[in-house]
Amino acid sequence: MIFRDRMEAGRLLATALQAHTVIDPIILGLPRGGVAVAAPIASALDAPLDVLVVRKIGAPGQSELAIGAVTARGTCVWNEPVLQALGVTVAEQSALAAKASTEAINREQRLRAARPPLVLRHRSAVLVDDGVATGMSMQAALVDAWRLQPRAVIVAAPVIPTDSYEHLCAHATLVVALTVPTGFNAVGQYYLDFAQVADDDVVALLTGGARTI
Repeated sequence: MIFRDRMEAGRLLATALQAHTVIDPIILGLPRGGVAVAAPIASALDAPLDVLVVRKIGAPGQSELAIGAVTARGTCVWNEPVLQALGVTVAEQSALAAKASTEAINREQRLRAARPPLVLRHRSAVLVDDGVATGMSMQAALVDAWRLQPRAVIVAAPVIPTDSYEHLCAHATLVVALTVPTGFNAVGQYYLDFAQVADDDVVALLTGGARTI
């Protein structure tokens, strides 16, 4: 399945979510691309749209290789097999986590601005991204969301590879994906238009000032 853009993927995900009973949902996009997918879902479900900020933690000297992820609230998860394979030291882990945590906090301040803190207690938190690769960011978001005592935590993404899908299913109330490939290279290969989403675009979506990205 190939999506025209993130908005189309969001509309298709909204239809898939409507096949399930989601009580009192709040739609949380993972910045930045996830918010563009989350916006049409929030509209279709008549639910509030917000963000849950996560920063990937890249390996030393290989920033694109995810070895972990951290949220703006400090929830951190690690890919232990990769850490061991690369020989990442405890000191390196600590330094990388601190840097990513600072970046996550700064991004949350930019994106959420004067928005009140997230309140998920007794609500259904729907975590949305434009696609899942290693799953580290979504795993961190899942742990973070559960700590806020929601009724349920639902993961929704247009594409989730099989191994990540199985892992997320073990920790989420429900996982909704439009395609679950066994062969996977990158999220972008499932979109005709996968242009970068800027922080300003995210703010516009959150304030209702943008219709399409």
